[in-house]
Amino acid sequence: MTTTSSVGSLLRTWRERRGISQLELAGRADSSSRHISFIETGRSRPSEEMVLRLADRLDVPVRERNALLLAAGYAPHYAQTPLDDPSLGTLREGLERLLTGYEPYPALVVDSTYTVVAANRGITMLLDGLPEHLLTPPLNAMRITLHPEGLAPRIHNLKEWRGHLLAQMERQIALARSEPLRALYEEVAAYPVADRPGDTAPEEPVPYFALPLVIEHDGQLLSFVSSIATFNTPMDVTVAELAIETMLPADPATVKYLRSLAH
Repeated sequence: MTTTSSVGSLLRTWRERRGISQLELAGRADSSSRHISFIETGRSRPSEEMVLRLADRLDVPVRERNALLLAAGYAPHYAQTPLDDPSLGTLREGLERLLTGYEPYPALVVDSTYTVVAANRGITMLLDGLPEHLLTPPLNAMRITLHPEGLAPRIHNLKEWRGHLLAQMERQIALARSEPLRALYEEVAAYPVADRPGDTAPEEPVPYFALPLVIEHDGQLLSFVSSIATFNTPMDVTVAELAIETMLPADPATVKYLRSLAH
């Protein structure tokens, strides 16, 4: 009963994280609350198909779905292919075309712990002049952005942008069990935040969904709105954990400046 109890405990944890009852989960999974209760207490061993169905209804990350299957005594369902594997060549080429096509605006691809796996020249421009220890691979987007020797001194609304990024990481930590992500969060949250002399808060609060990144480059103030995209229905852990972040210019001055650099 050990493996059954283990998977039941894990499923209960995910259900509680999602804030839904056994009855609600049963309805979503076309089951009964009695059966869900039996699975969670270890009185019933779920089939492989039931584990995957419950994981899907609970929106469990792909990596953790494999953990659920192993706990139930089944083989992992999702592969974890290295990004440099030949089988992912088409994916890599597609990402490179996407990033290049977005130029001169910044865009990058990160994994689940914000390690940069690809970036375009718009990102390279923003990183110009940073110390070598921050640009030594593997690059980490959160570390580069919030480190006091990184982009932080150039960000004019650092407190607001820092709060946005930390809240984003907190949500991810709440949704997925990731010790590396938690360790990264604790590191970057501990970075000192210096006040920028002369910076003032906006007269009116900026809506959260439109919070811009206001950053200086060669004396020019640039403003971007960030958009993040992930892959739908991924069948591989590596692909499931990739995120494509594009920085959309938030004002005409930023558009004009970036286009001038591209010529």
